[in-house]
Amino acid sequence: MSDPQLSGAKPETVNIRILIIDDEAPIREVLSATLKDEGYQVQTAHDGESGLRMLREFHPQIVFLDIWMPGSIDGIEVLTRARQDMSSIDFVMISGHGTIETAVKATKLGAWDFIEKPLSMDKILIGITNILHYQQERQEKELLLTRLRKNIALIGETQPIISLKQLVARVAPTQSWILLQGENGCGKQLTAQNIHYLSSRASRPFVEMTCANLAEDLIETELFGYEKGAFAGALRTQKGKIELANGGTLYLDDISDLSARAQEKLLRVLQERKIQRLGGGEFINVDVRVIAGTEKDLSREIQEGRFREDLYHRVSVVTLKIPALREHREDVPALVQHFSDQIAKEGGFSLKEFSERAMEAMKQHIWPGNVRELKNFVERIYILTPGDFVDLHDLRFAGLAMDLPSEQPNDRLNFRDARALFEKDYLVRKIAENSGNISRTAEAIGLERSYLHRKIKAYGIDAHKDEEAAANDPLGTLGERALK
Repeated sequence: MSDPQLSGAKPETVNIRILIIDDEAPIREVLSATLKDEGYQVQTAHDGESGLRMLREFHPQIVFLDIWMPGSIDGIEVLTRARQDMSSIDFVMISGHGTIETAVKATKLGAWDFIEKPLSMDKILIGITNILHYQQERQEKELLLTRLRKNIALIGETQPIISLKQLVARVAPTQSWILLQGENGCGKQLTAQNIHYLSSRASRPFVEMTCANLAEDLIETELFGYEKGAFAGALRTQKGKIELANGGTLYLDDISDLSARAQEKLLRVLQERKIQRLGGGEFINVDVRVIAGTEKDLSREIQEGRFREDLYHRVSVVTLKIPALREHREDVPALVQHFSDQIAKEGGFSLKEFSERAMEAMKQHIWPGNVRELKNFVERIYILTPGDFVDLHDLRFAGLAMDLPSEQPNDRLNFRDARALFEKDYLVRKIAENSGNISRTAEAIGLERSYLHRKIKAYGIDAHKDEEAAANDPLGTLGERALK
């Protein structure tokens, strides 16, 4: 068999596999020869049964499938079976005596196109090009979605987070509206994103809107949009959040802060699936999945007359409780590592190592701002800590002054932490003894100068500062402070 790359095939076609399923031998032969000349890999099958077998063995990207074939399996049946577990393959239906009804049926079953015999090779080649462009865009989109899903993954392996992940996986494929309840900073927005990007709406918009602290008229314009000239300053037509989310998901954070009038309008939109921009007379059809977030107890808000009960029942088809960080503190090390990797990559920092004492201190902290506060704190550590090793004194310097665990004496440290603290104290003192001269210090302690520089950078040692500190520390308390 000749190599297609050596026979003048186009580089972009050599790895494309096309299957032709048709009971007419002349059609198979002419179409196969033409596509092979274009550089495609081609296989043929003469009926439905052999076609299904070749689909499993050849793994084509594109199939040309005749509708009417002898035997118990016709083209429509082949298409029906293949779409169940071969969704990435695109089918072009071909027929010499097809009807509009047949073409419509094939399209509904997922066929890309319908071509009548006698076949036009120009039309077929153009169709293949269009399919390949579509498949490439689909693959790129899938890669982006996979990367996005990984980036917004719910981090943690404690039971509260495992339960949340299981519920998200269960509700995401549905079209149900969802209510997320939890404290500020606990991850309601992230959970909403997970639901959206694990759903069939993943390729459509995910639009967010925070309802808190917005004036009533501003809430309405944000939700529904407005027409040019609807009010003073409306110089152009503006789409609202609901219209922007059409086909996708609208996340309404702090939904309990919507005004009574906005609640009424939102309920009507959710029921009728139509919106009307402010100042407009035309109704616009919308298909939006709503995910609402709230920190407040909506049952109490209903009892006190601040939230509509009918709206509550519309948006809370499924209610998910997002746990506060204090309810899954054992996940703090995993979260710190995740944020550390993210911040180092995005900010161009070298990756920092957190001591076990530092991790334990962060696990014991209350974190009233939940996961959001923890992420901000890790970022602050990266900004304020010059070295690559983070210990208790670095946490305190970055602002974690409360509920630190009692500091352990040296003989209770693990080996790695004790060695790191000793090395830092030792190097600080030796650099000071040599008046900050790194070359002389390296020679005195028997280290290569380049290795000593790496250690100085890793521990965040300021040679000039530590020289002054050692000079004013005749009793040797510098090492004791380093342990803290």
